[in-house]
Amino acid sequence: MLRPRTELILKLLVEDYIKSAEPVGSKYLNEQYKIGVSDATVRADLATLEKHGFLRAPHTSAGRIPTEGGYMYYLKNLRDKTFVIKGSPMRQAIKSSVDTQAAMKSVAKQLSKLSGETAIVAMDPRWSYYVGVSNLFHKPDFRSLELAQSLSEMIDGFDEVLQSIRPSIQDEPQVFIGSRNPFSPLMATIVVRTDLGGQPGLLGLMGPLRMDYGRNLALVERAKKVIDEYVYE
Repeated sequence: MLRPRTELILKLLVEDYIKSAEPVGSKYLNEQYKIGVSDATVRADLATLEKHGFLRAPHTSAGRIPTEGGYMYYLKNLRDKTFVIKGSPMRQAIKSSVDTQAAMKSVAKQLSKLSGETAIVAMDPRWSYYVGVSNLFHKPDFRSLELAQSLSEMIDGFDEVLQSIRPSIQDEPQVFIGSRNPFSPLMATIVVRTDLGGQPGLLGLMGPLRMDYGRNLALVERAKKVIDEYVYE
């Protein structure tokens, strides 16, 4: 475990980078969040975090960005676990569905809209659906031609990967980050098992490593609750 101040600096940096997609420097971090120590001290803590593999410095900037390890540490120890989703847009959307596939699609569309990510749903080995892929291509994380091509390849193999991970999906949301992500090492995926009218399935979100984990986990949990409580009449 890191020291409390070093943890705070990692938390602030990760959350700032999630919002801005811009490398974060020590002076900016200290001025923006009033950490209460000198810029030199913040700089030393950033160096410590980099040494532990939680941050890296892009060659084009003096600031730092989280690594896969940094996101993993944040997810396990630092993220806000009390995020509450207010309102019921997913519940309203599912009410007008004419069958189970339409219900899953309605929830996926709302999940993608609310998160700004790509939503995925599946009910059996023969049916799956994803929506919001355009959200990925509009993110600064995937602006380069090389990364856009990687996204396209990921989409081409989507169904095959989805079916391969189905047996291991659990009742609680799982987060696969970077090299642990079966869809793409450039991305993060949140998935959870669902039960729609007695039919086992799954739903989830895919986005950049820079995704808002606290909000997106809460959205996935809310979507699962809506689906599990849905009764087709």
